[in-house]
Amino acid sequence: MMGGHHAASGAAAWIAVASTGPYALGWYPLDSTGILIGALTTAGTALVCDWDHRSSTIAHSLPPLSRLIAVGIEKASGGHRQGTHSVLGAAAFVLLAGMAAQFQLDTPVGRLSVGAGLLCMFMINLAAKALKLFPEHGWLANWVFALATAGLVTWFAPQQWAWLPLSMLTGVVVHIVGDLVTVGGVPLLWPIVIKPPKFWRKLPLVSGIWKANGALSIPLLGKAGSRREWLLLIPVSGYAMVGICAAAWGMAKTHWPAVMAAFADFAGR
Repeated sequence: MMGGHHAASGAAAWIAVASTGPYALGWYPLDSTGILIGALTTAGTALVCDWDHRSSTIAHSLPPLSRLIAVGIEKASGGHRQGTHSVLGAAAFVLLAGMAAQFQLDTPVGRLSVGAGLLCMFMINLAAKALKLFPEHGWLANWVFALATAGLVTWFAPQQWAWLPLSMLTGVVVHIVGDLVTVGGVPLLWPIVIKPPKFWRKLPLVSGIWKANGALSIPLLGKAGSRREWLLLIPVSGYAMVGICAAAWGMAKTHWPAVMAAFADFAGR
């Protein structure tokens, strides 16, 4: 599945999980701030599985730091579409998110969720890069957006960051499922590789499900970027956009009075 489609799928999945509005599951209900920031973050966590290639779009999202991370992940995971697309890889990403959620600092203005802010900075920036909101070349716009996002997330995010590991889990699962339903498949049991017997490889239809390299595939969407994939992602992207806009409106109504009061106090000085 293409990067932008992974991001849209992640955002839509978070809207379904965290929103209590119409056509949502509401399994983990949050306020508008949690829904909005969580949707943008999950759009990014739905891309981290592809952070295993030093030449990928994600590796160039926040250069040079993002590329260094990509090199490390590539070496640790055995290359592109290996360890990061497995059950073990998903568990490692969720553990990372849980650790980040615990890193907080007490400051004169209160306790700030610095770890969560930095992780969300990366994830939201990944989504923005995959959705081609930044120029293909250059890095200044990337970093300006990232730092602004980190500040806003750290300041305005909900006090409880218990949803951050769930955001990571949601995004990674959505990514793995998205690649599972394409012809490339995923190595779910990595580092265990179980290859099919020779007779299986000669069977029509089913040979593409259990592939010669041990990967599993249910190729409902065909190749990545296929027409079927585009047709599926049109309503999925629309659902995500409606949910994000509704959450942004709710967040604005919640924080607007405080913003105006702060502005009036500053102007009065």
